[in-house]
Amino acid sequence: MKIPFSVPLIDADVIAEMQDTLTNTRWLTSGPKVRALETEIQKFTGGEFALCVNSWTSGAMLILRWFGVGNGDEVIIPAYTYSATALCVMNMGATPVMVDVKEDFTIDTEKMRAAITPKTKVIIPVDLAGYPSDYDAIKEVVNDPAIKSLFVPDSDKQKLLGRILIFSDAAHSLGATYKGVSSGLISDVTVFSFHSVKNITTGEGGGIVLNLPQAFDNEKELAFLRILSLNGQNKSAFEKNQIGGWKYDIIDQGLKVNMPDLCAVVGLAQMRKYKDELLPDRNNIFHYYVKAFSNYEWAIIPPFKNDGTESSYHLFLLRIKGFTEEQRNKMIECISERGVGVNVQYIPMPMLTLFKSKGYKMADYPITYDLYKNEITLPVYNGLTEEQLHFVVDAVIESYKTVSEKKE
Repeated sequence: MKIPFSVPLIDADVIAEMQDTLTNTRWLTSGPKVRALETEIQKFTGGEFALCVNSWTSGAMLILRWFGVGNGDEVIIPAYTYSATALCVMNMGATPVMVDVKEDFTIDTEKMRAAITPKTKVIIPVDLAGYPSDYDAIKEVVNDPAIKSLFVPDSDKQKLLGRILIFSDAAHSLGATYKGVSSGLISDVTVFSFHSVKNITTGEGGGIVLNLPQAFDNEKELAFLRILSLNGQNKSAFEKNQIGGWKYDIIDQGLKVNMPDLCAVVGLAQMRKYKDELLPDRNNIFHYYVKAFSNYEWAIIPPFKNDGTESSYHLFLLRIKGFTEEQRNKMIECISERGVGVNVQYIPMPMLTLFKSKGYKMADYPITYDLYKNEITLPVYNGLTEEQLHFVVDAVIESYKTVSEKKE
């Protein structure tokens, strides 16, 4: 038996939606299917203001551009995340300030507080594997009068907010809740990912949900972001294509990051059954692993539910107690030889060439390294059968035994 690490859900509903686009609407770039997907995101999250873009990274850059983040600014992020969290900051000319995480993989808010300077404009907590960060603690920090007094606004949006922006990297957490609040409504701005390996996919894509405080008109900000996502053009190609709709204006220096309908159709078909079918299925797969590995002292179960906070069950981050990085790597080789695809989420950024060259040092993030060195990500995706899950579990257990015996 061969079990890949991730397989996107392409079923009859997705194919029918694609067929409708190709034969009926006959529109490929941003149009009615994107708007329909945005509506489904609004319905699912409870957020009224959603915008689809062509990747999480471009959505993040769009938000930073909208907020006026640029040269000389700092954005605080956890060291344990995929590199896009840092690259979106660097692409806008700002500096990512990395801080260590806690044992639950989420940003350490005390270290975050210590990293804030007058240059800090944004904090990007990461809901790694779909488990939300401690947003109450983050909000307490940014609203602390002493922290707010450090904030130096350089743009109209920054002046209106009057504090550091909380922008959730929710690439993994569509469907998660924080103390009963849906991901999308927890922070000022949320950006989801619809990459091919995510819970909902458009192949490549992302979704922005605005939840700005009362000082902002979220509807107007969304309309402006839509324009910014189209090179600052005040009409989409679909609108210009209507009879008599040719005239347009460029009102700001935007980016070209809109999602095409051709991608949106895949996510649209999936979103319509995410709440009732796809998310519960992922929950069941995750809990199969929880039950199976809870019997073993060496298996460290990842966080998934606590006091009204619940994961989106995007990834199962199994950790192997007492293993070194080298032993973990050998265990992955053994699992792979048994026909199971696994992964590591993620190689910490300070270990990667780009970030090492910019002076980031792994020694500054000890918890991040401790979590990474013995972590193995197991397959979680719709369509996995109980027989396949049993096969995965057996492969992991037997591989642990193989490596442990060599250790002894």
